[in-house]
Amino acid sequence: MPARALDRARELFQTGFAAQAANRFPTAIRLLRRGLSQLDRAPASSDRSELRVRLLFTLGLCVGETSGMDSALQIFAEARREIEQVPDPDARALLSAGVDHNQGLLVMRMGQPEQAVDLFTSYIEYAERQTEPRFIRNLAVALVNRSFANGAVRKRDLAIADLERVIALSKQHDLPYQYASAIHSLANVRKQSGELAEALRRYEECAKIYRDMDEPGLLARLQLDQAEAMLMIGLSDEAGGHLDEALPVMRAEKFGQEIAEVEMFRASAALLDGELDLARKMAKASGRKLVRRGSTWWMMAALIELWAHGRQAMTSKRITNSLVQKALTLSDELAANHLVDESRLARLLAARLEVRRGRLADAERLLGEVPGPRAVTPIDHRMQRRLVLAELAVAKGNRRSALAHARRALDELGRVRDQLGGLELVSATAVHGRELSALAIRLVLEHNDARSLFAWLERTRAQTYRYEPLEAADTSEVAERIAEVRNLSWKLLRHGLSGQPTAELRGKLVKAQREANRLGWHSQRWGRPRPVASVSEVIAELGDKAMVSFVASGGDMIAVVVASGRVKMIRLGDAQVAMESARRLHFDLNALAPDHLPAPLVQVIGASARKQADHLDELLIKPLTRLTGERELVVVPTGPLYAVPWGVLPSLHGRPVATAPSATAWLAAAQAEEPKTGRVLLVRGPSLQFADGEVDRLAVHHENAVVLSGDNATAAEVLAHLDGADLVHVAAHGEHETENALFSRLELVDGPLFAHELGRLRKPPAHVVLAACELALNRIRPGDEALGFAGAMLAGGTRTVVAAASKVGDEASAAAMADYHQALVAGAAPALALAEAMAKDPFRRPFLCLGSG
Repeated sequence: MPARALDRARELFQTGFAAQAANRFPTAIRLLRRGLSQLDRAPASSDRSELRVRLLFTLGLCVGETSGMDSALQIFAEARREIEQVPDPDARALLSAGVDHNQGLLVMRMGQPEQAVDLFTSYIEYAERQTEPRFIRNLAVALVNRSFANGAVRKRDLAIADLERVIALSKQHDLPYQYASAIHSLANVRKQSGELAEALRRYEECAKIYRDMDEPGLLARLQLDQAEAMLMIGLSDEAGGHLDEALPVMRAEKFGQEIAEVEMFRASAALLDGELDLARKMAKASGRKLVRRGSTWWMMAALIELWAHGRQAMTSKRITNSLVQKALTLSDELAANHLVDESRLARLLAARLEVRRGRLADAERLLGEVPGPRAVTPIDHRMQRRLVLAELAVAKGNRRSALAHARRALDELGRVRDQLGGLELVSATAVHGRELSALAIRLVLEHNDARSLFAWLERTRAQTYRYEPLEAADTSEVAERIAEVRNLSWKLLRHGLSGQPTAELRGKLVKAQREANRLGWHSQRWGRPRPVASVSEVIAELGDKAMVSFVASGGDMIAVVVASGRVKMIRLGDAQVAMESARRLHFDLNALAPDHLPAPLVQVIGASARKQADHLDELLIKPLTRLTGERELVVVPTGPLYAVPWGVLPSLHGRPVATAPSATAWLAAAQAEEPKTGRVLLVRGPSLQFADGEVDRLAVHHENAVVLSGDNATAAEVLAHLDGADLVHVAAHGEHETENALFSRLELVDGPLFAHELGRLRKPPAHVVLAACELALNRIRPGDEALGFAGAMLAGGTRTVVAAASKVGDEASAAAMADYHQALVAGAAPALALAEAMAKDPFRRPFLCLGSG
């Protein structure tokens, strides 16, 4: 019956609309098309026309999400024609506003934000004239959408004004979803404006709201946006983790364009990590999907693919005319779609390719077509512009100009770094400056200028350690999340020991670690950056000591030696050979660690370890003897050399050596205020065979020490007593976490104490001894940004950390620490006390003195 057809069509619209709102677009399309078929059986009427328009503009949005722009625009056009059949002018105005809003959503998704602003404004002006309460919610939705479109065209203030209005409306009218959406959008605007630390903070705030609402689909969309901000900083691993979490939800809920965007950001992460084949493959797959959808975002994927292709061509020196032309064509297409910074980046690639194949006039002309960066230009784009300018200057023989460009670029990168929060964020940014840093180091090496090389090394490495720590911000939420991680770690250990399944627990642990990590980015507040150490300052502080800074460049290992008031540069040979020996030594020391190994095994492994130690000694230390003599050393390593316990090298047996991530970090530690409280903390962890005797012997040396053991050796108690202590000794098992260095841990009675938690200390302990395995190890990021448990303590203001660079047997550790403390009590400085302790059995006591010796 005709009347029944209209009712049935109305029911199908309602269920189809609900499916669309839940992002179930294929289901929504099926229901909405059935509704239109039902309407064909109904007689002509104003109700029929109004319902048909609603079905059409909802269908248009869904078809746009699944099939692309062209098909959707045809449906919207049909809806506008149908509106003319509606006699009531108020109804026509309402329906026209609805079409405008949905079409605005589509064109915004397809990469046309300026057109979207006009369409959303049309709806907003209509909604503002209405008095019915239902229009408040609709107005808030449209304001959020317009803010996103304004943010995309870099109209930050207009975007923020819309969002502040939404927040006010949401509080006034109890609209929780609109409030969350406004916070999400504020994060996007901050990201688009380059305010990355604030963007990440807002994303975390919104993620908590979405989790409380139990909205996995909304959380997945947020994680996609969040991943982009992480990539802008340089956090490729964290971004990948976010995308991996979001993708299954998107597939389950049949998202459309977002899946292509995940592939695009995955390609961007691969490009950042130098995985060029993977970057090209994923960018191509993303681009195909976006082209099918009619989204102009295909150009963003094409830009990533092109940069990966370009970098491969520069490496192979096979740069073709067609590749340069592709970059220029893409630049024009991006500009035509108002993607200004991306257009300039494509043109920069063309200019860089021309420099590399020697067409300097063409490169200079192309660079002249690229204006200077805007206030909102991303930092990686700024670095690429400076890199091309520096490479052009080198090609023209102007070394001074090239170094000036590198210096300005790293200064820009430093200003971005200064705005960030936790250690992870600060260390990640170095990836954007690695090519410029390598270029500057190579130029300085060509002129054999030791003082200039020292200055550039300090400018380019270990920036994580340049900041003065301030009191931690409110960390209650971080502490809660860390407690969850600790509990899951403990359960995982128990399940593993009892043979129970661990896969589910492991998944929960990884997720909880990621959440804690992200919250931790904002729990530490850094003070002003310390100035880069000058040679004269280092010479003055060294006194009779010598400093050796290692650097690898162009396949060569070089040492910069500061001793006796002079600075010298020594070329040491093949860097890869030295790095490989360091890796093999680390492997041998781990194998040699267990107590009571069979003698034949000790003999074989020990011989291998001695061979690698001798090799490193010949490569790295003996060539410097003429300059360093028998002086106490301060060593600034590079790459795998961070894991070398220097006391195992024959020339350094019994010789004091302090290791630091940079001369600047060492100078800060050496000049830090001397401890005065006399507070000593001794901690005995669980499951150590010799811990009882070790701590008891140490307590004899330190009569007033606080001893935490058994049930008292909890993470909370240890943290509380760490605060402000002069000397801390922890006898406990530990583990370095390679993938997530700030979750490197000490095992205590109630579970692990993580490096992440050290940011909660108001006043860091002055001198910490970690008699545990591997806690001197670091994750080494570009720019020799070393991050680990001991590194987190140094960055937080601890003067000296003694820790092992590899595994250590319980018996060997206890014996070494007894000797170490005996020397300390006798008045020896930490580096000397450790050298004497290690000299008795260096290969089974692979400790490092980190920071100030």
